[in-house]
Amino acid sequence: MLKRSSGILLNVSSLPSAYGIGGLGREIDDFCEFALSCGFHYWQILPVTTIGLGNSPYSGSSAFAGNYLYIDPETLAHQGYVSEEDRRACEEQNPYAVDYGKCIASKTALLKKAYANAKDRVAEKLREYEKKTAWVREYALFMTLKSSYDGAPWWNWQDCHKSMSDGAKRGYIAEHSDEYYYYVFEQYLFDVQWKDAKKRVNDKGMKFIGDMPMYVSMDSADVWGEPEAFLLDENLMPKKVAGVPPDYFSEEGQLWGNPLYDYDYMRKDGFSWWMRRFDRMAELYDVLRIDHFRAFSEYWAVDYGETTAKNGEWCEGVGEELFAKVFEKHPKEGFIAEDLGIIDDKVNDLLAKLGLPCMRVMQFGFEDGDSIHLPHNFSRNCVGYTATHDNNTTLGWMYGLKENILDYMLRYIECDRKDFGGGGYDCKATKIFIRRLISSCCRLAVVPFQDLCGYGGDCRMNTPGVAEGNWTFRATRDAMNSVDKGYFHYINCLYGRNNELC
Repeated sequence: MLKRSSGILLNVSSLPSAYGIGGLGREIDDFCEFALSCGFHYWQILPVTTIGLGNSPYSGSSAFAGNYLYIDPETLAHQGYVSEEDRRACEEQNPYAVDYGKCIASKTALLKKAYANAKDRVAEKLREYEKKTAWVREYALFMTLKSSYDGAPWWNWQDCHKSMSDGAKRGYIAEHSDEYYYYVFEQYLFDVQWKDAKKRVNDKGMKFIGDMPMYVSMDSADVWGEPEAFLLDENLMPKKVAGVPPDYFSEEGQLWGNPLYDYDYMRKDGFSWWMRRFDRMAELYDVLRIDHFRAFSEYWAVDYGETTAKNGEWCEGVGEELFAKVFEKHPKEGFIAEDLGIIDDKVNDLLAKLGLPCMRVMQFGFEDGDSIHLPHNFSRNCVGYTATHDNNTTLGWMYGLKENILDYMLRYIECDRKDFGGGGYDCKATKIFIRRLISSCCRLAVVPFQDLCGYGGDCRMNTPGVAEGNWTFRATRDAMNSVDKGYFHYINCLYGRNNELC
């Protein structure tokens, strides 16, 4: 079980840096020191794997490959892979929002120069990395092929490339080795830099909480490389796709469109794909938050071609049998189950059998009677949040409440009505709201960085069901310097989350 502690939620992309997006350079150390000065010892981030449609970290081209946008240009220059002029060409001046188009263009150009300069020097290391990293071979080949088709999804490729024998793959790699090894180089750089960044964070006394999406993108190396593990028809198109019926986040439900797993096939080969994935997650993170955990109990299946998630059915998941194998290799203390949305007794029974901590979100607690999301109903074996990356900021949420619910919420957290209003670093309502979470019995309490700052709804990270305009929020160094660090350090100590006496 996690010890009593607290953490901050802020994605790597949101860190302040000179390059238009956060990365694995000194901004990692700066934020770690900031968090520790506030008394927080966990740092929760979103998936660091590749991004996909809408720049979402939950729909990338691989469930295993790292996000190359996080590779630090300063480190590349220091290693002699690129010049100072090349590094400066990556700089981008908007400190408040990620412009993914600019970042993708500049970072790709930088990495291609780095590869051209370093490929002879690192050739042996790349071959060693490729040999011991099975997933990188599939990813690099997939990306090489995708590039040759100008980014078209793999089901629109020629038949000889949609499905390839091992011999055909080896032949294609031999013919396109330079481009193939560029993608190996990209992942090699990410892994080296991530491993170093994680060590620096761990050595300072912090741990990373990572995030694993339940599903993978249809247009991914995972589905292309191992189609038999997914519910596809004879034309390699999905039979059914993933989503959720109406829930907290969407009155219409959400039609994600991801292909579903063929659990009959996976069961026969001992869930090897899932085991490889959990092994990779253990390399990346100290603790893993399993997104949409309820799908391991039952998952919502919608016929391919439907335009809404409302027309679907619940199907039996593989939670117990899969996690029995997972826990043989990875201790259950390293997992958090995201159990938000439509939760029934089957999900609760599975959580109880597995002994995993669940999630509670204070914002959800004030519109549904005596809710499990109100701190007085928390269990010790849970992770409590003021909000998640899918919620509005707490101040933005407060301003959207109906008058009677706002009144109840303020009375609940013991905030005088005259102290509600405005925003920013001295926003008393959000600070008291956070204090109510920190004082609760939950084993781990997590607060989004935006709530520490008292930011409004214009700073939220994601709006579920909205395709564009998400994942762009960035913190600034001025924001980090302006947070009331003494207050948060005090309440973390006061309520036993910082191993210090206040």
